Amino acid sequence: MRRLTTAAALAAILMSAPSAQAPAGPEWKMKATVIEACSCTMFCPCYFNAKPEGHHTGHEMKHFCRANNAYKVVSGYYGATILDGAKFWIATDLGGDFSKGQMDWAVLIFDKAMTKEQRDAIGTIAGRLFPVKWNSLTTAEGDISWVAEGGNAHALLDGGRSGEVKLASTVSSNKAGEPVVIKNLKYWGATTNEGFVLMPNVVEAYRVGPKAFEYKGTNGFMLTLEIDSKTAPPPASAGY
Repeated sequence: MRRLTTAAALAAILMSAPSAQAPAGPEWKMKATVIEACSCTMFCPCYFNAKPEGHHTGHEMKHFCRANNAYKVVSGYYGATILDGAKFWIATDLGGDFSKGQMDWAVLIFDKAMTKEQRDAIGTIAGRLFPVKWNSLTTAEGDISWVAEGGNAHALLDGGRSGEVKLASTVSSNKAGEPVVIKNLKYWGATTNEGFVLMPNVVEAYRVGPKAFEYKGTNGFMLTLEIDSKTAPPPASAGY
């Protein structure tokens, strides 16, 4: 695939349909809200380019997008499995060039309160929400807390020991008291979304293992998305 530099670059990469059809299985639908932050400056250029922002690491420039996405399901089902209130977390680095839909690594973390059926369902849905290939794709579990109120948002993984995303509404707006929202911008494989509510992070950190990272004052947003089995793109990887 040629490198894309239009405003729809990432969306086009993700939605360039793989030859495989969506796998057969139960009908499902999910509406979820994400507290999300990454290492890029506001607003994440990954949504407009096929390469993330460059970062100085010592004497060289490296391109990467290291992110924490903390989701809470507003409502949803996977066949007979109800997903309402379920929480899950994706820690990831998209890598330096995703023009071919190949990302670096991701860890899908299930909240310990989730049942096996819910975990299986979210694993399938996540593969449709992120229809890309990964160099490394693993799962884990943890205690996830998720709070969004009063113009702030805070998600913790294992009380902050394993991860944290804290956002604050400090973006200047035309109308006092109203958030800055980007509309009509594709979010991965989601069918629809209610807009990116821009909220730079106070901190976004993944504190587990050799790939741990932490950033402060970089990109962040909240977004409510909807995705379903009938319209989501097929997965590009074997699944979570």
